[in-house]
Amino acid sequence: MNNTYPEEPIFDQVETIEKKPKWRSFFLEIFQTLFLALIFYFIIDSFFPRVRVENISMKPTLEPGELLLVNKLAYTIGNPRHGDVIVFHYPGNPEEDYIKRLIGLPGDEIRVEGGLVYINGQSLEEPYISASPSYRGNWEVPLDSFFVLGDNRNQSSDSHSWGFVPKENVVGKALIVYWPIDQIKILTHPLIVNAAH
Repeated sequence: MNNTYPEEPIFDQVETIEKKPKWRSFFLEIFQTLFLALIFYFIIDSFFPRVRVENISMKPTLEPGELLLVNKLAYTIGNPRHGDVIVFHYPGNPEEDYIKRLIGLPGDEIRVEGGLVYINGQSLEEPYISASPSYRGNWEVPLDSFFVLGDNRNQSSDSHSWGFVPKENVVGKALIVYWPIDQIKILTHPLIVNAAH
């Protein structure tokens, strides 16, 4: 006996994709691009904030009005070194940020005499300063602090006049001047003292 069953009809299953208008796709792409750009901007800004130089204390290295990037991770993954240009919250008013050159590390003995700066008895080579310091003094850097000076030595409010910068006040290391365009430069680390710390 031959059992035959009627063949079931075969249906092609096709998913209907609703076609979106072109203008909707265009605005969606723009929104996604802007959204991603904002995320990247805030991530970068969190670790590499931008600061503006406001005064003449770092001339000739930095000029008023220049904009620069600061690496907030520099001393999380590395160590501060003599000669670094750093940004920090001014101890006298933490609302204000200052930018100076790192001269003394914790435990260093700093002496300024005869127009020269000495670290642990060794005079510094400082081709970046505008003029030799006209002041004199001796400082021993506490273990939790830094000693900073402006490159415009005689026109700078810095450690020689108000004291040390606590480690926790340091924002980061200045990396690069990016504005104005004709002043773009990387802030290199000069070898200012040969003595190993």
